Amino acid sequence: MKKLFVLFIAAIFSGLVFSQKTAYVDTEYILNNIPTYESAKTQLDEISEEWKKEIDLMKDNIDRMYKDYQSERVLLTEELRMKREEEIMKKEKEMRDKQQKYFGKDGLLFKKREELIKPLQDDIFNAIKEIAQEGSYAIIFDTANSLNMLYTDPKHDKSDDVLKKLGYKN
Repeated sequence: MKKLFVLFIAAIFSGLVFSQKTAYVDTEYILNNIPTYESAKTQLDEISEEWKKEIDLMKDNIDRMYKDYQSERVLLTEELRMKREEEIMKKEKEMRDKQQKYFGKDGLLFKKREELIKPLQDDIFNAIKEIAQEGSYAIIFDTANSLNMLYTDPKHDKSDDVLKKLGYKN
């Protein structure tokens, strides 16, 4: 009896899910068709590369300090050895702090990405939401990154509709 009840509930639930209207979009495709996204991405890449070079320069300097220290270590007094080791550790900490400042979870690159790309993503989300409401879609999937769809009917692809709603033409 319990099994029959569970099967009955599962059948009703699956019927509700499959009877709803669904569609999909490809946000990567949408973003790549928005000119301001390309310029924002280029700007982020340039900033990231500049900061990476700065960190690499610091690392090279630390490596050089360490090699110099290793070659002179036997000639240094205990006090001078400690001082040089402290200098090297201080420089390594500065480098790690700078890496965190630039590339960390809430670093400058993250904030710049939020400033440049988040408004575009918000606009896309709002356009998708409008299309979902206008077309009475219960679910709109995003095929850009993580969703594996084995088959999709192109008539259910609403990516171009999102671009139109945002004022862009493919």
